[in-house]
Amino acid sequence: MKSKLLIAFSLCLSVVFAADQRPPNIILIFADDLGWKDVGYQGSDFMETPNLDTMAKQGMSFSNAYAAAGNCAPSRACLLSGNYTPRHHVFAVGSTDRGAKTQQRLVPIPNKGGLAVANITVADALKAAGYATGHFGKWHLQDKKDGALPSEQGFDVSYDSFGDGEAKQGSEGNKTGPPTDPKGVFTLTNKACEFITANKDKPFFVYLAHHAIHSPLQGQPATLAHFKGKPAGEQHKDAMYAACTFDLDASVGKLFKHLADSGLDENTLVVFTSDNGAVQSSSQEPLRGSKGGYYEGGIREPFIVRWPGKIKAGMTSDVPVINIDLFPTFLAAAGAPIPVEKTLDGESLLSLLQGKGELKRQGIFWHFPGYLDNPVNRGRELDVKTGFRSRPVSVIRKGDFKLHLFMEEWVLDGGQAALEKNNAIELYDLKNDIGERKNIAATNTAKRDELLADLLAWHKSINAPIPSEKNVKYDPSVPVKKGKGDKVSDEDK
Repeated sequence: MKSKLLIAFSLCLSVVFAADQRPPNIILIFADDLGWKDVGYQGSDFMETPNLDTMAKQGMSFSNAYAAAGNCAPSRACLLSGNYTPRHHVFAVGSTDRGAKTQQRLVPIPNKGGLAVANITVADALKAAGYATGHFGKWHLQDKKDGALPSEQGFDVSYDSFGDGEAKQGSEGNKTGPPTDPKGVFTLTNKACEFITANKDKPFFVYLAHHAIHSPLQGQPATLAHFKGKPAGEQHKDAMYAACTFDLDASVGKLFKHLADSGLDENTLVVFTSDNGAVQSSSQEPLRGSKGGYYEGGIREPFIVRWPGKIKAGMTSDVPVINIDLFPTFLAAAGAPIPVEKTLDGESLLSLLQGKGELKRQGIFWHFPGYLDNPVNRGRELDVKTGFRSRPVSVIRKGDFKLHLFMEEWVLDGGQAALEKNNAIELYDLKNDIGERKNIAATNTAKRDELLADLLAWHKSINAPIPSEKNVKYDPSVPVKKGKGDKVSDEDK
């Protein structure tokens, strides 16, 4: 079915492109576990990211940009498919049933370990539009039962490495690389540059998905020495964390230099963002939470778009955007239509990027119908006590307001009729409370009910699975072993 749809899509392109038109090259640089506050231009008092800072000055940076999920695999599934989690059912890494069973009130919705091959990806769509497509680095969507390899998802070329030789396509896991190539950042960038050179005479799409700065952290010896000799900041002080981030940034600089040297700079749209929020060891204050949770620290990301001559330099935007917007944005930039029968949940950012208009949608959404262990920074009191980063939750952001709907309380404690007492909802005014410290669900009931109605309507429109079966093993009287939290060494397990 997928191939038939893409053939039909390819035929449509004959009326879109004239023979002498050259659509822009597109590069997506995707960091791993890089938090919103972990970059210089966002105000880190210890990390240094000169190339990303320059990129932000040369393009448009977004202060309210999001990943569509709180950790790696679901975020990547959303990014590549252009769909929210209820459409592909990749909700978590490995399992939605993580944490003490005796503390889970509901039976979680089962997780899919990878993105089904039938799901048309942005690489499929751009390949059908005449693009050469290359994937370099982490995949994390290969699963024996559910997933597919990059070569089955629209990529002509796929290469992964930690700097010590080529890794098997679609392989998982994480490790360090050689001292001069931490996490393989320079090898992956070099391979992407080789692909760019080989395809410079036709439009290309590069998905450069780094392993950095996911644990185990690593930095070049000279980089690490620099940060060990630097005075600690009030918020950040981890020398190895900063070194890993700095070397990732250096690889971005190498990519931009290659584009400039190749004469491809001005016709190349480059996006930089991250898959989820930072791990617990890197405070994202004033944001609440960290990777794996659905407070701002778990999902708000650095997000920069650079396209010389098309995007005015030094632009900033506080419009909420999300990584599923990249699929329609890339198609719009390429002048390509949406593939036949493909439903996209995001909205093209092209007009916004070019200063020609605003977005049409009213809200963006998240849906996680399961359990994830290890508490986040400033998590819910119940979760901290019972060892969870996230319980079943659905979230909407609309304008400046963000509503969390906690499914245990919603399903088992009276739902909408008992909102005044069941603690099923938290509502925050992010404009005045970016740290999600003051729950105003009880005092701004009009806004609460408005967002709740929108969220429930979205559930229905997308057929979002809501856990409803009581967990017979639930027993809150059973003591919970105190966890170690979301340490850098064990996140994503």
